[in-house]
Amino acid sequence: MSAPDSPLAAIPIVDVRDGGPLRHAVEGRARARALREEALGWFPRGMLMFTPALDHLAQLWLTRSQAPYVGEIAAVAGALGFPGIWFLNNSYQWCCTARACDEEAGPWLMRTLDWPLDGLGRRVEVARMRGPAGEFFNVTWPGFVGVLTAMAPGRFAAAINQAPLRRRTRHPWLRPYDLAFNATQTWWQVRHMPPDHLLRLACETARTYAQARQLLETVPVARPVIFTLAGCARGERCVIERTEEGHTTHDEAVAANDWRHRGGDWEARVGGKHTLVATFDEAAENSRRRREALATWDGRPGAGAFDWVAPPVLNPYTRLAVEMCPRAAILRVVGYEIADGELPQPATRVCEIAALAA
Repeated sequence: MSAPDSPLAAIPIVDVRDGGPLRHAVEGRARARALREEALGWFPRGMLMFTPALDHLAQLWLTRSQAPYVGEIAAVAGALGFPGIWFLNNSYQWCCTARACDEEAGPWLMRTLDWPLDGLGRRVEVARMRGPAGEFFNVTWPGFVGVLTAMAPGRFAAAINQAPLRRRTRHPWLRPYDLAFNATQTWWQVRHMPPDHLLRLACETARTYAQARQLLETVPVARPVIFTLAGCARGERCVIERTEEGHTTHDEAVAANDWRHRGGDWEARVGGKHTLVATFDEAAENSRRRREALATWDGRPGAGAFDWVAPPVLNPYTRLAVEMCPRAAILRVVGYEIADGELPQPATRVCEIAALAA
């Protein structure tokens, strides 16, 4: 990371309206490799030799699934020529917090993305893309094909949070068993598309907030997920809690990593250093505190200060903060990384896109 007194890096805005993620990966090949090396550095050194095997497993599952963009992943992996691309496109973000609220300019969506991989904040990019329904701006990285955070001007903005963990045990030390069991069940039984592919499909094909909501509520997904969605008219905002084939939608649009109404077989995502030791109640409290902190923030999004990104919303794995207003066609992004201390600091300048000309 840059020294504290050096200028922060700018976030690249790449125009891939023609060519999409494949063009993004090819033109950003050096940046994609640098991100891979930095992100995989989070894993123990001995695990790096298994990257080709993890790639192979991810490729097998994605190829058998109904993932609509699996051909693009194959093309990106072939074009880049180094392992890790399939694994990246089958991984899942850690613990995130999001809120959609009404303001004078229209609904705003604020979100943090938390992932325990270094480099995601420093190397984030904004890809200008398009589909049959129009253009959208995808907050992403070269080599990643799905959509986790995006704003479609004049239509909607949306973000993905990881859903709670389906538990078959209750002891904290058995959490890895449940993670492994869920992954095995998905591998053998689930053929639906990954949630990030569904969100990209919505960005490409949904012409309105209502159409996007209908897609995100009803199309089967491979994993439980939480979508936060904001449109252009007052009141067009919601949180969609998804299981593989069911949904619950809340008009109170604040989300972390637990269901709004807890179920006995589900445990909130913990995040942070207590992942392996937190109890059910501690996990739920972690998510509740982040959700309530963002819900009770009394500032105004869009000022560019990002002062809502503070503990407990800000945590050791926060890598991105994003503000989006689809009615005003405004997108603001800042990347975060750990520098000195336990909490991340901005690693980029604020990237702002305001009604970018065609």
